[in-house]
Amino acid sequence: MYNKIFRVIILLLFISVSPSFAMPDNDKDNENDNTEIDNYDFLYGGSDADYNYDMVAVDNVLDEAFSHIGARYRSGHSGPSAFDCSGFTSYVYGKLNIQLNRSSRDQYAQGEPVMKNDLQSGDLVFFTSPRSGRSIGHVGIVVDVDHIKGTFNFIHASIKGVKVSSSEDAYYARRYVGARRVM
Repeated sequence: MYNKIFRVIILLLFISVSPSFAMPDNDKDNENDNTEIDNYDFLYGGSDADYNYDMVAVDNVLDEAFSHIGARYRSGHSGPSAFDCSGFTSYVYGKLNIQLNRSSRDQYAQGEPVMKNDLQSGDLVFFTSPRSGRSIGHVGIVVDVDHIKGTFNFIHASIKGVKVSSSEDAYYARRYVGARRVM
C-alpha cells in the first residue's frame, strides 16, 4: 500500500515539474522581441493604410469632439452649445485650424477620398439623409475602426445631440456614401 502511495506521489511530482524541463530557457534571446509583440497594425490596416499620419492631431480632434458629447442638435448651428452635423465637424476641425466648408455636401469635396477599408480615426464619413435623397446629407468623424469586420464608430451631431454611433446601425449602414481625409 505504501509502495503505491509513494509511486503516485513521485508521479505527481514528476508531472508538476516536467513542463519546466520541456521548455528551453531562452529568456535571454527573447528580451528584445517584446518590443514588436504588440504591433498588430499589419492585421488591422487596409491595403493602403497610412501609418504616418499625425496621431497627436487626431487625438486633439477626438478630444475636442468628445468634449461636446450631449450638446443638443440645432439646425444651422455651429457650436459650442448646439450643432447641426456639418456645424459640429467644422467647429471641431476649426479648433485645430483646419477650415472646413459649412455644409456636409461641400465638406465632401474637401480633402482626399478614402476607401472604407482604409478608414482611420479622424476621417470624415458621409451619409445620405431622408431629406437629401441620394446626395450627401450627414457627416461625422471616425472615432475607431475595426478593419477585420469592416465597421467603424463615429461621433456626430444627430437629432438626439452629439453622440457616438456605429456604422453597423441599420440606419447608417444603408446610407453610407464615402469618406474624406482632411488632416
